Amino acid sequence: WEGRTIAGTTDSPTDITNRPQPNEEDIQFILDEIRHYLSPDINVRRGDVLAAWSGLRPLVSDPSSKNTASLSRNHVIDVSDSQLITIAGGKWTTYRSMAKDAMDRAVKVCRDLKPQRESATDGMLLHGAHGYTPLLSIRLAQDYGLDGEVSEHLAQSYGDRAMDVAKIASLTGGRWPVVGRRLVAEFPYIEAEVRYAVRYEMALTTVDVIANRMRLAYLNVQAAQEALPRVVEIMAEELKWSKSQKEAQTQAALTFLLSMGGKVREEIRKVPINFTLDEIRTYENTFKRVDTDGDGHISIVDLRKVLTDIGEEVTDEQLHELIAEVDTNHNSLIEFDEFLEMMSALKTGAVANSRLAQIVKQYRRIEVERSGGSL
Repeated sequence: WEGRTIAGTTDSPTDITNRPQPNEEDIQFILDEIRHYLSPDINVRRGDVLAAWSGLRPLVSDPSSKNTASLSRNHVIDVSDSQLITIAGGKWTTYRSMAKDAMDRAVKVCRDLKPQRESATDGMLLHGAHGYTPLLSIRLAQDYGLDGEVSEHLAQSYGDRAMDVAKIASLTGGRWPVVGRRLVAEFPYIEAEVRYAVRYEMALTTVDVIANRMRLAYLNVQAAQEALPRVVEIMAEELKWSKSQKEAQTQAALTFLLSMGGKVREEIRKVPINFTLDEIRTYENTFKRVDTDGDGHISIVDLRKVLTDIGEEVTDEQLHELIAEVDTNHNSLIEFDEFLEMMSALKTGAVANSRLAQIVKQYRRIEVERSGGSL
């Protein structure tokens, strides 16, 4: 789904809250179960979980059932003595079936209703489907200069309305793609989608945009958090938010992301550091090489020097993201203990990958080659 794999699900009793959160026990249960369906060569680690969520599933009692204590996992339709039709239960994926059953029951009990045809719910087209063709993404790329991945995403998500999104896409400033600035480099969501959601879909909150209009919060919590500042800025421009409104919307989104596995992900990073003394010394030497100014921590200045040395060009925004990936105490610097936490988390599988770790590895390789040594 959206280029990622969804694994689930498990049911367990829980308290009723506005924002139910996944717990580590449920996540581990699902990971253990899916291992039975994968090749033994594939090791699914806890760090491979980029987002996790849970919800409250309503289980309703059927008033017409002989066993009144039994609960239904499907939807239930009840007709009162006054012919009030109530439908309860069900789930998102069965909404068409629910609509059909409700309307069929209405026709049956309300004699004044004279349907002209059978239910058309199953074949009813959603917004954007009427002018959609399988080649729409090619037209978007050709007519507007959008990246191929972005074009495919817009065509699949908006259908024929993708043209309206493309029309308000910002120039990238590069030769290609011409338009369509991404909110996060590794995902095809672009800034124009935020403006479109506000202007044409009545989006009013950052949570609505990052979770419902775009599925970023469901795909990667960290990526959603990285995109959040720009989402807030765009929505503030469109909705004329004050400074306090921007701060409130940012905090609301951060709180929401905690419920999407963000809290679990932060906790799992703080794994016990289990290295030998020799390993710690090796990492200490690596840390000192990356700490180019020798002040005891890795800063944006240090990272910029390292990246320049290995021939990589990144923006200031990307540098901030690299720091934030490891900066567990949120001081915009990476201390040695945080560096060890990252390496330990990678070793144990608590974190599946790290952009910073890859940069450090590449930098060490260059340093060794220059010295004539070996790894």
